Amino acid sequence: GGFSKFLIFHKNDKKIVLKKFYNIIPAIKRGNPDSSRTLGKKLVEKGIIQKWQKGEMSNFEYLMHLNTLAGRTYKDLMQYPVFPWILADYDSEELDLTNAKTFRDLSRPMGAQTEERRDKFIKRYFEIDNDGDLSARCHYCTHYSSAIIVASYLVRMEPFTEIFCSLQGGNFDVADRMFFNMKKEWESSSRDNMGDVRELTPEFFYLPEFLVNHNKLEFGSTQDGTMLGDVILPPWAKGDAREFIRLHRMALECDHVSAHLHHWIDLIFGCKLKGPSAVEAVNVFHPYFYDELADLSNINDPLRKDTILGFVSNFGQIPKQLFKKAHPARINQARHWSGKDHLQLASTQPILYHLENLKPSAAPVTASLGGAVGQIALTEKGVVAVEKNTTLLPPHGNKTFSWGHDDFSCSLGNYGTDRGQVVFECLSDWGQCLCAVCPTPAKVITGGTSTVICVWELLISKDKWKSMALKEVLHGHTEAVTCLAVSLTYNVIVSGSCDRTCIIWDYNTMAYLSQLQHHQVPVTAVSINNTTGDIASCAGTCLYLWTLNGHALASISMTTEPAKEILCCCFTEIHEWDDRNVVITGCADGTVQLWKTVFTRVQGEHTASQHTSTDKHADGRWERQLVLCQELRRSSVPGNSPAITSLAISRNHTKLFVGDSWGSVYTWSVEG
Repeated sequence: GGFSKFLIFHKNDKKIVLKKFYNIIPAIKRGNPDSSRTLGKKLVEKGIIQKWQKGEMSNFEYLMHLNTLAGRTYKDLMQYPVFPWILADYDSEELDLTNAKTFRDLSRPMGAQTEERRDKFIKRYFEIDNDGDLSARCHYCTHYSSAIIVASYLVRMEPFTEIFCSLQGGNFDVADRMFFNMKKEWESSSRDNMGDVRELTPEFFYLPEFLVNHNKLEFGSTQDGTMLGDVILPPWAKGDAREFIRLHRMALECDHVSAHLHHWIDLIFGCKLKGPSAVEAVNVFHPYFYDELADLSNINDPLRKDTILGFVSNFGQIPKQLFKKAHPARINQARHWSGKDHLQLASTQPILYHLENLKPSAAPVTASLGGAVGQIALTEKGVVAVEKNTTLLPPHGNKTFSWGHDDFSCSLGNYGTDRGQVVFECLSDWGQCLCAVCPTPAKVITGGTSTVICVWELLISKDKWKSMALKEVLHGHTEAVTCLAVSLTYNVIVSGSCDRTCIIWDYNTMAYLSQLQHHQVPVTAVSINNTTGDIASCAGTCLYLWTLNGHALASISMTTEPAKEILCCCFTEIHEWDDRNVVITGCADGTVQLWKTVFTRVQGEHTASQHTSTDKHADGRWERQLVLCQELRRSSVPGNSPAITSLAISRNHTKLFVGDSWGSVYTWSVEG
């Protein structure tokens, strides 16, 4: 909550106002919030450094913390968050993260990645002599992060397309100078171009969309005739922007980068940012790039002030210094996400590392319900399951919302008892309710035979429900709505329908975003991956995988047998870069199937369906496919198993909870 005010002062007014603030709040004066000692102390006090050292925080998260504290923000392209180049291999078919030669040297700035270029920059440093003013000496007259660098990287997306053109005088740059090839960009900034020492932005580790020319922008062609469109990716990315981002993020989090990242932090945020250590590290930039030398409030010469403003506008600024001493290294330990820690018992590792060793529990883990299991929730008190046509209200799971009554009414009650139940008849105006979700304690979203989706608000007073008010009606489907899923992480709602489509809605604005088509039969289940944003939809015996933006990734049809109809699905969500994550489906014949996506090379002409990502290659094209990696069944006797109606994964991913049409919940795990 709360709000911020941005105040702009002229000349010496800032000092006067600050003095008044100091008189009112003396604590402000006790430490300059911008000093490196104070900024570094904040990281220590919050335990952020220690969490990163112990592996409790990812490298990506830690770098974002450092950027934020150093004054870098997404709202200012001149002080945009800066991330390192981490890879030096843009030629291999497969990315080898165990080979040190795969990586850039994180202990050196981009200008010193090769000995030849390093020597040239050192020579430049000693050649600069501004009338004997040694403070003007620098290795680099350009910067590793600026507005034009950021806009050039992200030019394929708005608003960066417009920003880039405005910085270029209204047009795109010459095609050869545009960002269009990862290998060429690396070679330019690490070796070939003395005026290019750029680093990367955070988007290179999580946002595949900026690498694809979805808007069909016309960038022209290079001197060799190459038409610019999507960014040309290294072979190991298999021509797929999502795969590039996944592997690039995996590289950022790998053991080699974790062991050397503190050296790069010293260069950008730490002890080698300025001073003698920076000179020794070949890491000195033009004086105007440093914030203390570009303090316009202390400069009276209008010509010099305009010069500094021009430098800052064109080249950006060095981040604030966070550390005066060398940054500590990450503690060498087995990566908790790698699945290779042999000291850790298999039973405490995620199930997706041991799919071939999963066993069912001998007995149900919850009390048997009167009907098919509709939802399984993991609360602080343990595993909670409710029948079909009932859902639990977050966050504690001790309240329930039920529907499907003969009179089309609904009810709110307490889990495990009929006492205190309150009935509402407002749903009856919208036909029969077939599905509902409760994303928050005060919001219910319903769908049914009326074809619309209703968003309701629950009014609670003194721990009692007073009313259920209709807030939004979402129109889009032409037949009954059969299933719903909500992700508060990505702020989207996904609805499935008998009209054989799914619709993605914006949770905040309740606006229509996109439609997922081409299902052959009515949609029976949907799920959203809160880590990646991917969407799974099930229709009959078919499983479909989509991006959050509605682009088809892959699909598979198991069989036409009705017994194999998919009734429920869910994702494992260990880490977005781990390719061992799976999609889990529950079928009417009692089987649980685990699917993963793999790339296979396909020969011949381009025949890929719209449900597949492809890349043409001399030896064929890469195609993303869904592959069955494990099938789980409690009973070996055909026809003797109840249908699987609900699925859930434990928070540490060591157990898979499976609910069936007989009202029982069993677990699958390494220990059974």
